[in-house]
Amino acid sequence: MTFILILAALTALLYTGLPMFAGMFLFSGAVLWWVEGGLGTLGEFVFTHLDVYLLVALPLFLLMAQFMVRGRVVDDLFSTAHTLVGHLPGGLGVATVFACTVFAAVSGSSVATALTVGAVAIPQMLRYGYDPRAAYGVVAGGGTLGILIPPSAPMVLYGVVSDTSVGALFMAGVIPGIMMALIFSAYCMISQYARERRGGANAPVRLKRASAGAMAAAIRKSGWALSLPPFVLGGIYFGWFTATEAAAAGAALALFIAAVSYRQLGWRDIWECSQDAARTTAMLFMIILGAGLFGHMLTKLGIPKQAVDLVLSYGVSKIAFMVAVMLLLFVLGLILESFSIILITTPVILPVMGALGIDKVWYGVLLTINLELALISPPVGMNLIAIKSITKAPLAEIDRAAMPYIALLTLGIAIIIAFPEIALWLPRTMAYGR
Repeated sequence: MTFILILAALTALLYTGLPMFAGMFLFSGAVLWWVEGGLGTLGEFVFTHLDVYLLVALPLFLLMAQFMVRGRVVDDLFSTAHTLVGHLPGGLGVATVFACTVFAAVSGSSVATALTVGAVAIPQMLRYGYDPRAAYGVVAGGGTLGILIPPSAPMVLYGVVSDTSVGALFMAGVIPGIMMALIFSAYCMISQYARERRGGANAPVRLKRASAGAMAAAIRKSGWALSLPPFVLGGIYFGWFTATEAAAAGAALALFIAAVSYRQLGWRDIWECSQDAARTTAMLFMIILGAGLFGHMLTKLGIPKQAVDLVLSYGVSKIAFMVAVMLLLFVLGLILESFSIILITTPVILPVMGALGIDKVWYGVLLTINLELALISPPVGMNLIAIKSITKAPLAEIDRAAMPYIALLTLGIAIIIAFPEIALWLPRTMAYGR
């Protein structure tokens, strides 16, 4: 009950318009002052909380994403996907999911994926006769893959907060990410095939099947962009470098691709990319500090221990606990953004998970898919707002377009709860384990 009151009070404070880190600092600091009578150890706490080598990965992955976004690689990715699958029912929708999947593996941001791919894909889908809702929905849903398919800033953040291997989390997101991409693609194909059957002349236009030569040429054209995900993930999987080293290597390769191969980056662009990455990193670090203080405050109040005692006293099973947590995360996703959800809930949930023997990597994947739900759930869904910014369509129409993908993501959560090995098999085969 105490945690619910604290969560409600913090949420109310954040809705006054205070920046997230400021709200967490002020609220947690006030409670600690009341409990301990002072904040004498705050400076040491701040230093030790940020003195974490793994946090170096965040600015490097952000820099890699900036290079690829400004390098305009998504045009080639979508063109390649269009050539390969444009002849299928819902082919442009499938191509959009493909472009989102690959771009997710180089950007690590769902909003950037939705914005960048949507700017290219939505006009093309409308041009070929797709219903606007179908176009908005597939970009909203496909864009969420940005944080499930590694690299992923929320996974890095969760790994730091929970002391979980980021490399294992990245590997754990690969198969579920591909699974969700296939589910989205199947939905596009089935829904557009049904529309073709009943739509007649108003059905979307299908392209002719491209020749083998045209397909090979399309793959060669986007070869450099397609090489980055295997380079980063393969290096982590085979133990060639750690997640932090992978971020540095990925940023270097992304710079080469955008500046040399695509010739889209000059010195000014590189400077602006660095500035954007630095600004975002500073914001994330302030949020991490605020959330760290919040977690420290919860520990001082004994709330994590109370949560463990409560769950164990009721004999709650792993599955029942996970379902309850997923429902809580979904509700929080309606009013809070991803980083807030991770940082507010993790200090309380982790001790209970430890008591129940729940795998932290498995939970990390489920958490990430639930955060994807938050990105397309009204009223705060950031992907929905991103699509509105590039289409000028009414937000209510975009909200309705995203509803099928909310159901599909919920299905994905249910599948991974029922079959944990979908997420856990790949990390267990890594060169250096977990």
